[in-house]
This record gives sequence, structure tokens and C-alpha cells, in this order.
Amino acid sequence: MKEREKIKEDELKLKELEMRERLEMEKLKIEMVKEERNSKVQSKSDYFDAAKNIRLVPRFCEKTVDKYFPQFEKIARNLNWPKPYWTTMLQSVFEGKAAEIYSALPSEKKFRL
Repeated sequence: MKEREKIKEDELKLKELEMRERLEMEKLKIEMVKEERNSKVQSKSDYFDAAKNIRLVPRFCEKTVDKYFPQFEKIARNLNWPKPYWTTMLQSVFEGKAAEIYSALPSEKKFRL
């Protein structure tokens, strides 16, 4: 009789271990699915926030135009700014004659990078 009880007890322990293992596997699967969803959401939401980056655009100075554009380009490349946004970023800091000239250009003539 005691031997049967021992066997039953061992079987129950084994079943309990199997259930715990299954539960652990299910938890891991759920975590993997969550991580996968998060990575998909991040890739979909990877957009360029111009408002957030505008403060990184160097101040424009008409006296140093020859140095300004290479400096801007270096910053834009280092920060991986998408090229279609470069003109938006640039025009936001134009002052004086540069701002006048840019605003006077017809939309189709405004430079594209």
C-alpha cells in the first residue's frame, strides 16, 4: 500500500513539474510575442520629429555662409536626419537676406536636397 501511495505521489510530482514547465514555456512565448510587437511598433513609429531636432540646427550667420552649410550637412549626416527634412530644418534658422530670398522663391523652385 505504501508503495502505491509513493508511486502516486511521484506521479503527481511529475505532473506538477510538467505543468510548471508548460506554464514557464507559455510565459516565455508571451514575452517573445510582446517583444516582437514592441519592436514592430517602434519601427512603425520611427519617424523624424523635426520639432524635437530643430534646436540642434546651428544658428545661421550671413557672414559665415561658406562655413555654415558644410557644418549643417555634417550635423545632419551625423544625426541621420532624413534628407527631405533638411530644407525644413535650414529655413527655420534663416535670417535677414537668406530668409527674404528663401521666402521669395516659388514653391517649386525652393531648393531640394
